[in-house]
Amino acid sequence: MAETPSRAPGPGLPGRAPHPGLPRYVPIADHGLIGDLRSVALVGSNGTIDWYCCPSFDDPSVFAAVLDAERGGCFDLAAAETARTKQFYFPDTNVLITRFFAEDGVGEVQDFMPVTGEGGEAERHRLIRRVLCVRGTMPFRARVAPRFNYGADPHTVRTEGRVVLFESPQRALSLTATVPLETQGPDAFAEFKLTEGESAVFALDQVGGDVAPRRCAATEAEEQFAATVAYWRRWLAQSRYRGRWREMVHRSALTLKLLTYAPTGAIVAAPTTSLPERLGGERNWDYRYVWVRDAAFAVYALLRLGFSGEAAAFMRFVTRHISPGDGKATGPLQIMYGIDGRTDLPERELPHLEGHQGSAPVRIGNAAAGQLQLDIYGALIDSIYLYDRWAEPISSGQWDDVCALVDWVCENWDQPDEGVWETRGGRKNFLYSRLMCWVAVERAIRLANHRGLPADLLRWQRTRDGIYRRIMDHGWSAERQAFVQYEDADVLDAAVLMMPLAKFIAPTDPKWLSTLDALTEDLVSDSLVYRYDPGASPDGLSGEEGTFSICSFWYVEALTRAGRLDEARLAFEKMLTYANHLGLFAEEIGRTGEQQGNFPQAFTHLSLISAAYNLDRALG
Repeated sequence: MAETPSRAPGPGLPGRAPHPGLPRYVPIADHGLIGDLRSVALVGSNGTIDWYCCPSFDDPSVFAAVLDAERGGCFDLAAAETARTKQFYFPDTNVLITRFFAEDGVGEVQDFMPVTGEGGEAERHRLIRRVLCVRGTMPFRARVAPRFNYGADPHTVRTEGRVVLFESPQRALSLTATVPLETQGPDAFAEFKLTEGESAVFALDQVGGDVAPRRCAATEAEEQFAATVAYWRRWLAQSRYRGRWREMVHRSALTLKLLTYAPTGAIVAAPTTSLPERLGGERNWDYRYVWVRDAAFAVYALLRLGFSGEAAAFMRFVTRHISPGDGKATGPLQIMYGIDGRTDLPERELPHLEGHQGSAPVRIGNAAAGQLQLDIYGALIDSIYLYDRWAEPISSGQWDDVCALVDWVCENWDQPDEGVWETRGGRKNFLYSRLMCWVAVERAIRLANHRGLPADLLRWQRTRDGIYRRIMDHGWSAERQAFVQYEDADVLDAAVLMMPLAKFIAPTDPKWLSTLDALTEDLVSDSLVYRYDPGASPDGLSGEEGTFSICSFWYVEALTRAGRLDEARLAFEKMLTYANHLGLFAEEIGRTGEQQGNFPQAFTHLSLISAAYNLDRALG
């Protein structure tokens, strides 16, 4: 658990300025995550909700202080005096507890979002903050300061009885509490003191249409707390993992579940936008969408643990929004989709927000949606193959779509593309793209043979073998004695760590072991793995980036499969030390161990699950 000093606000309710000496921004790693399978909120270790989009992951934010401490909006709820804080998850759940330790008492805030089915209550998107004093006495203060549409839209505030209504042109929220609320300007406030055994409840709802404001009594909050705990424990009980790293694996599984969008089965790459890959740099992207690659890999990780329901839901998303549908593929798949399946994701900057710790630009939308990334075919068809193998047989219509996708790959696999890392420096003949095209065809052949399904196997086999020969002839550098980033080059890339994981090459093949040694020498730093060297392989962007955590876990798995178990276990244990106090990872790790990039990252957590599963099995 993390221990940090809580903000101790100065006099005057409206002020948000931190206590002298405390930072304006909570670091990326100092957050926990709660959600209702439609959206999430980031809760800082100081008790502040500083990221929340309502009603869905990719809707405009109402709290975005993580991107602009003044203009973004927040929900502060903390001890009103200087206190140490610690944060943890209620065991086996996504209910977050932030504890405050002060001279006269100990208090805690229980944050959660009830998981409901369809209908009116689902549209409420209720966020509950339950405050308790567990020892002595403790004064608290709250400030609810929504800033709609990423802080761009004005809103009005009015009180109806004991309900505060925040209304903007596009969205309305209601705030209720079991303690008195006051309003001033665009915000609502509360100051109250609790003694041991007393509690207070704050509930924030989306209202409008058929959803009317409704108070949340202490008894209802207690019931919702119990129901939410029961939901998460019931879900986690499906896990079949009993290995050495059960706590970290299960936290990763719970995190992946939070990144799913229940109405469609979509899985987002991360729930945030524009958290910087390097402070002050321009590598700030919007990850609140469904990357075919990331979601397909997440399906693999969840299936490996026994969670077939999420895989089935994603397969429905694939059938509805991604697959050709008529058994004909006339063009390349889009690499990412909105959580509702939409394809139009225009990228633009929000200049009125300063960015996390001043790291501009803040972007929404993602222009990479228009890129050609051939590797997504391998990730997608591999997930379909595994779903058919581990969950339930795919339908005849789904097989027709698979055939159409594979036929398209057979025609187009040798094109240059932007690659897995979405470089903006021009298309190349990336080895990883070739590798995953090989996976697409090879897994389809396996599936056809296993099920006796009709397929143009002779053509598929010729294509599979042709891709293999192309990789071995043009992806291997005799000078570097390694497989390289793109054809006929000498630049290394951590993406080739997938070669033995995808079963393209034996993990003990001399060429692979030589590649593993070259990667270790050039791209690995104390178990942490860089994607590539931007200096040797310009990617069209300025500045440096941190180590890429999915690559670090791929490295663990590659060492494991090569039989280097002592090295693999040490590298894995070192990686776990870079998790935050709750076991969460962002996309990258900086030079001094700080989390960088969007948070938490599905890529990192799914690769942690895979590395832990395979390492544990190899250790016996």
